[in-house]
Amino acid sequence: MHGEDERAIPGNAAAVSADLPFTALTKFGTEFLSKFQVSQVNSPILENVTFIDTPGVLSGEKQSIGRVYDFPSVVEYFAERSDVILLLFDAHKLDISDEFKRAIGALAGHDDKIRVVLNKADMINSQQLMRVYGALMWSLGKVFRTPEVVRVYIGSFWDQPLQNKDSESLLKAEQQDLLDDLKSLPRNAMIRKINELVKRTRMAKVHALIISHLKSEMPSLWGKNNKQSELIDGLENEFVKIAREHKLARGDFPVPEKFKEMLAQFKIEKFPKLDKKLLAAVDEALSIDLPNLMLEIPQPAKVVPAIARNPFDEMGQRNTINRGPPADRIWTYEFVDRTTYIRKFNEIGPIEGKLSGSTLKSVLEATGVDTVTLAKIWKLADWTQDGYLDSDEFVVAMWMCEVKKNGWAEIPDTLPETMAVHRKI
Repeated sequence: MHGEDERAIPGNAAAVSADLPFTALTKFGTEFLSKFQVSQVNSPILENVTFIDTPGVLSGEKQSIGRVYDFPSVVEYFAERSDVILLLFDAHKLDISDEFKRAIGALAGHDDKIRVVLNKADMINSQQLMRVYGALMWSLGKVFRTPEVVRVYIGSFWDQPLQNKDSESLLKAEQQDLLDDLKSLPRNAMIRKINELVKRTRMAKVHALIISHLKSEMPSLWGKNNKQSELIDGLENEFVKIAREHKLARGDFPVPEKFKEMLAQFKIEKFPKLDKKLLAAVDEALSIDLPNLMLEIPQPAKVVPAIARNPFDEMGQRNTINRGPPADRIWTYEFVDRTTYIRKFNEIGPIEGKLSGSTLKSVLEATGVDTVTLAKIWKLADWTQDGYLDSDEFVVAMWMCEVKKNGWAEIPDTLPETMAVHRKI
């Protein structure tokens, strides 16, 4: 996670730090906290995202050793608070151990967050990759037990050259898709929070109705213990009754076995009565307040295509596009159509108004301009020489790529002053 200074904080210290969001982890005990560690790095990318890296999942004989803390419960805790969950597999190691199955089981209810990454795919050729992908999908189908197919990204996620170039184009495309998926997280953060709020609100409503129903089934005088045992044993049937009575979806109900364990720790007759006013307020929130909140989320402005901005100049626009811009306007920033470039800049997800070279490398390569020219373009566009491009510098870089690609002019050795008239070069 982000921090002003680079440091590692032990789990027990992190759990009592008021400025860190890990105080709730104390419920997992000191055995877990002794294995937990917070690493802070002063990196721009971490200002908007926090990574939670789990330890390697046990397999083979190591599973008999076990862990000194409840690993699936910890996974479930972090899954509830995450925006995306990545399950990593190596191309040469697809087995799903018993512990991995339990960990995936703890992700129930968060299917929309799960992405699967098949890493080290460059270690095998394209024919082997096809077989490995099929085997992975078959294994995942047995674990997830849902008709929907989970999204699998194929790639080789390290900074070394590909070992096998049979599927180079596929691996690069998959890597870009994964990066685009991750870049969309900040833009969709508000929608995901509302989605999580709706889900928890529905769960709270169902929980209240379950407790109210079970309490109403209890006798007023004798046989309370026997009746409670009977209700717990037949909890699945009670869920069916509640769903039918209140027209609830069965998918909103908790896992019966887990609910039974929790219910056995309490006396049902001592549960409070259902507050119908509070229940009505929950219904109002679900039907009115939360939908209205969705409407208040800012929507991206619709961009009118350049050719449609002047309906009387369609032919002129087409002819200009075919011939390219006039020679005296090619290197004039004010005449560059910046709308498309600015929209693309914002879609990528700038941090503090800037994008790094590593982030933009694939974007610039996608223009089709050769690497030597791209290096020259970057040197000209990054006139602040800080390794980042702001929106103006990005527009300049993309425009020079377009000029080079269409053959309108050669890239100059120095950036013309007219390409950055409002900036200090």
